[in-house]
Amino acid sequence: MPPRTIIEPFRIHSVEPLRMTSEAERREAVIGAGYNLFSLRSEAVLIDLLTDSGTGAMSSEQWAGIQRGDEAYAGSPSWYRFEAAVKTLFPMPHVIPTHQGRAAEKILMTAIGGPGRVVPNNTHFDTTRANVEATGAEAVDLVIPEALDPALEHPFKGNMDLARLDAFLAERARDVPAVFVTITNNSGGGQPVSLENIRGVRKLCDAHGVPLFLDACRFAENAWFIREREPGQGARDVADIVRDIAALADGMTMSAKKDGLANIGGWLAVRDDELAARCRNLLILTEGFPTYGGLAGRDLDAIAQGLQEVVEHDYLRYRVRSTGYLGDGLRQAGIPVMRPVGGHAVYIDARALLPHVPPLEYPGQALAVALFVAGGIRSCEIGTVMFGRHPDGSERPAALDLVRLAVPRRTYTQSHIDYVIEICAEVASRAGDLRGYRIVAEPPALRHFTARFEPLAS
Repeated sequence: MPPRTIIEPFRIHSVEPLRMTSEAERREAVIGAGYNLFSLRSEAVLIDLLTDSGTGAMSSEQWAGIQRGDEAYAGSPSWYRFEAAVKTLFPMPHVIPTHQGRAAEKILMTAIGGPGRVVPNNTHFDTTRANVEATGAEAVDLVIPEALDPALEHPFKGNMDLARLDAFLAERARDVPAVFVTITNNSGGGQPVSLENIRGVRKLCDAHGVPLFLDACRFAENAWFIREREPGQGARDVADIVRDIAALADGMTMSAKKDGLANIGGWLAVRDDELAARCRNLLILTEGFPTYGGLAGRDLDAIAQGLQEVVEHDYLRYRVRSTGYLGDGLRQAGIPVMRPVGGHAVYIDARALLPHVPPLEYPGQALAVALFVAGGIRSCEIGTVMFGRHPDGSERPAALDLVRLAVPRRTYTQSHIDYVIEICAEVASRAGDLRGYRIVAEPPALRHFTARFEPLAS
């Protein structure tokens, strides 16, 4: 029998000190930040679970790639290593590097979006939705109904609702420049999408003459879940599953800050020659030359190495199990979480934990602030703050009010996670005392990044 303990498939080579703070210091810091955890100085944070995007630790081979990086403006060897690594997993003819995933989204949506257009997705994440809507297009979510029940166990809660997609395309295919599938489904709790479901989406796209694109930020974690949960996939290599997913798509956007295991970078890949030409012209206007795309050569090399490491089974087994360990600990403490636990984060169901706080008083924000004050844990609200404001200016409760504890890759040890569980349990024990917030200042889009809040009176 294999051992039950899943150990980290690496040893620590370098360490970074953490600054211990008092509750009084943390309370002062969050007041100064307008109760917005994005506005905190990172030195005030003890365990930073705000995001897994670009916050992980790179390997010794990635740091070697940093030294190998060639900074030629055009045609650098680093570019060719990067391009080859991407095409090994996603063999599309046109790979366009960008400084991160949202730049790829911006370029693509500028090319294909616009007023009257509509983009279906299983669930758009924040920057994807904002880049769709910034062009005047409409973002529509068509995830399966099971995804909206956090307590429900379902192996692929990220799946697209094929019946709804079929009906939608039958009515509006002429307005749809592309259908998107986000893997894993970040807004819906980091839930994976099955290979069977992606094949179903592909079939519908073919029937209605619409391209299929991937928002592929966590493609390796999604492929691991396919291997672990989908019938007939259990003996396969993850890299082969990734290539099967890629073969179904006409293009993709990617943030290499997630499953590229890098601190910066991304890309847009497409099959269509004419679309690629338009996107490259936009790239030159905003990002840089097509063989560096806003990145240094050293970053291209770090991503190329990261793409080799991210599909290793030992790494993925550790990655998914260590996140699951956090989810198990919270559930044992009686804290409601999105089930089953995803690959990159655990999502606390703030609406269930704080039923006395209405959605328009932002229960997720109330919980996230309380976790920081209690223990220096920075998390991220994924709920009505992030998704409640609509393009017409109205505000409505989001489908879910969650608090995401996103686990950076290869960064924290089990004792750090045990501490997180302890603090969460302590805050949950007095959940009834927490009160909601109101927004006192906000930008017109992506308000969660810079809005300022104040607590409501008891």
